Amino acid sequence: MFPRIPMLSYDVVVIGGGPAGMAAAIKAKELGLKVLLLDENDYLGGILPQCIHPGFGLHYYKEELTGPEFASRLAKRLVELGVEYRTAARVLEIKNYSDLEKVVIFTSPSGAYQAWAKAVIYAAGARERHAFEIGIVGDRVSGIYTAGEAQTLMDIYGIMPGKEIVIVGSGDVGLIMARRFALEGAKVKAVVELMPYPGGLARNVMILRDFNIPLYLSHKVVEVRGKGRVERVKVVRVDENLNEISGSEFWIEADTLIISAGLVPSVKKLKKIGVEIDPSTGGPVVNDRLETSVPGIFVAGNSLLINDLVDYVAEQGELAAEGAKEFIENGGIESRKWVKVEKGENVRLLVPHYLSGDRDVYLYLRVSKPMEDVELRIPEIGKRMKLPVVKPAEMLRIKLKAGEIRKAEKLTVEVVKA
Repeated sequence: MFPRIPMLSYDVVVIGGGPAGMAAAIKAKELGLKVLLLDENDYLGGILPQCIHPGFGLHYYKEELTGPEFASRLAKRLVELGVEYRTAARVLEIKNYSDLEKVVIFTSPSGAYQAWAKAVIYAAGARERHAFEIGIVGDRVSGIYTAGEAQTLMDIYGIMPGKEIVIVGSGDVGLIMARRFALEGAKVKAVVELMPYPGGLARNVMILRDFNIPLYLSHKVVEVRGKGRVERVKVVRVDENLNEISGSEFWIEADTLIISAGLVPSVKKLKKIGVEIDPSTGGPVVNDRLETSVPGIFVAGNSLLINDLVDYVAEQGELAAEGAKEFIENGGIESRKWVKVEKGENVRLLVPHYLSGDRDVYLYLRVSKPMEDVELRIPEIGKRMKLPVVKPAEMLRIKLKAGEIRKAEKLTVEVVKA
């Protein structure tokens, strides 16, 4: 054990002070649990304080907010309820001694601690993919940033990363950064997308047209050159199998390269305690309480799967807190015959993976490829839902009634032509 480290005791420890973690801590406190929230940043909110654009909160608060406004509302409620929280708190390890005995070891400016808890809600978010991870080679120069790094420099510290920008990736973050750079007077020379279609929501793709920013679909950045700082980047076209097409290379002069190539759930600490990971999401396998394969360890937000709306992240935080409450009250989630949910045609990922049939549930899923005039079908229960268009960038959120779930031994979700 850790005899020299002060010991704290709680019903639930929440790891992560972003929207999922704050929503989970708030809900747990409202349910009467003794809660500790830990976040490694100096302030609560996760990435929201640097997301100064609108578009948040339409589902969760029924009005449009900026990222800082969304975070502020959660933080205000957290303080009103008297939830204990610690910022600049770095979690070193999670130990799982038994179903109702967990220990979270963390350091903070005041020292090192071990927090004992009956349940843990893990909401540590995700990390960005970096240049070397997506195969970009060349000179080791300054001027290469992930989108989150550039956003932090601009919106938290007021520093302009560069003047002539190339952005890798047309997901929502990359598109929003394209607009942000353009509004600040930078020249966005190109947005380069590997896939043959844009990766962001339709409303964000419109940004490129509004600011006359070139979009290169089925292209990739493969090389960076410069002396001290980025001077130019090499772009090459790819075929339908994403293989580079010889002779299609060209160079774009720029002083800054922004990598917006997607997010990966941060789950290293969960893997260390044996949590089962779903390769398609990169996050844990969970039941409809958002409990992982390790009893008493719950997960929410981008640590579960990469969400496109912060509203869903907060919603998952609340659901994880309800699961923790049930777990603590009953000494575990009651044993039952779980209904497995499987991916069918044109479904790339979905959660939860197991359903109890004793409550209504939202399924979160993404398709593999864009399609028009389709039906979402669950053949085992005869469920059909017509959809005008589906895109990999846009998460589908489907409600299943408890009675529907109980009809089946398993459920297969597919998205096919109507």
